[in-house]
Formats: sequence, structure tokens, C-alpha cells
Amino acid sequence: MRDTTPIAAGEVWLVGAGPGDPELLTRKAERLIGEASVVFYDALVGPEVLDLARPGTRLVHVGKRSGRHSKDQKTIDALIVEAALAGERVVRLKGGDPSIFGRATEELDACRAAGVPVRICPGVTAASAAAAGIGASLTLRGLARKLTFVTAHARAGEELSLDWSGLADPEATLAIYMGKAAAGEVSRNLMAAGLPGDTPVALVENASLPSQSVLLTRLDLLGLSAKAALGDGPALILVGQALAVAGEAQALAGAARTLA
Repeated sequence: MRDTTPIAAGEVWLVGAGPGDPELLTRKAERLIGEASVVFYDALVGPEVLDLARPGTRLVHVGKRSGRHSKDQKTIDALIVEAALAGERVVRLKGGDPSIFGRATEELDACRAAGVPVRICPGVTAASAAAAGIGASLTLRGLARKLTFVTAHARAGEELSLDWSGLADPEATLAIYMGKAAAGEVSRNLMAAGLPGDTPVALVENASLPSQSVLLTRLDLLGLSAKAALGDGPALILVGQALAVAGEAQALAGAARTLA
């Protein structure tokens, strides 16, 4: 049975805002945004999504972009808890899905430690939107039997430490979040672990938005492609043989640039 209980005073919802296109919000997310008395939102949440809040709702920007953090995580945790303890109906609005590289655990733990009821409303994640935008399937029978989500974000000065041998699976599709700055390193390490340099790659910037751009390339050109083609928008990197089918379709449609 559907749970349509309104947000209670003193309750927190971590809500997935999806990849950007407001039409990709779930109906539940739209309802919760409209019920909130305060919305703490990420940098990637667009104005059309925020417009769903009712008049008088406090809109608090707590966004974090690479190198440009308006609030650190502990401060965000404290703001959420403080608002809930004051009796507000709290929505923490996160780009994509809160449970995928969204730091949901820290906020869940902070709420629970303070005795604040907290729940999650899932959202469409960027990998799904990026694949849809290029007409691709993230899996392909007999060719891409596995789908792996990974973040290529590392703290300043730290080496990107990932299980490269595990990620370099020719029968998998690899969805790399926050990988723009590390694209060259990703390329080198995957090839060093045995993934062929001609493995198809798609770079999708601003997935689902009117400003979406797509570059189809190959693994050994990934670093060069990212530097040459990507702007300031959030970008997702898709790697794997499933992208070859999408590349053919996009080339025929003239809907993507190709660097190969």
C-alpha cells in the first residue's frame, strides 16, 4: 500500500532530485518538496525543481561542487538536525539518488543520533539519465553482464585509490561519477589493468538538461577528450562495450560528437 502520509513536524526526508530535468522527479519527491517548511538543497538542484516548494518555504543552499563548498558536511548535518528539532518539516534535496554518492549515511546518522525521524525518497541517478540521453542500455545481453557505479573523486592531494583490476572487466559497463578531473588517471589505470584502449567511452555533461552534450570516444583518448570537450557542468563517464551500440545510433542521428 502506498504511503502518502504528509511530512510530520520534526521529520526529515532525504529526497532525490534526479539528474536535473524536473520531469524526472518522482511524484513522491514532488509531493514532499511541496509539503516542506524548509528545503536544504544541493548545487545541482535547478530552479525549476525549487519552484515546486510552496510560497514561504525556506530554501537553504548547502551545495558542494569540486573546489567550491558552501558548507562542510558537519555543518549541513547540524543545520538539518537543528531545523527538525525546531519542529520544521525538513526536506534535504539531493541531486540524483540520495543513496548513490550522496553522503546520505552522514545525514542519516546525524538525525538518528539526535532522535530525529528520517526517511529516504529515491531518485533517478545520473548514470540512468546519461544512458537514456544517448539512447544506450547500460547492460547488454551476452556482452555487458555487469553494471558498476564508482566515484573518481579524491580529496585534494590524495591518490585515486580504486580496485582497478576489478573495474577493468570487459563484460561490464562502468559508470564513473565525478570523474572529470581524474579522466586521464582513470584511462591509464584501466588500461594498465588490462582493459583495451579501444573500449568505447561516452562523456555526458549536464545529463537530461537542454544543455546536455555528448562526446563518444575510446578509453585511450579519455583524458584528452575530457580536457577538450567538457565544460563546467557535471559530467558522467560511461565505459564499456554496451556503448558501441549507442555510438552507432548517435552517429547516424548526428546527436553526438565523436573523438576516435
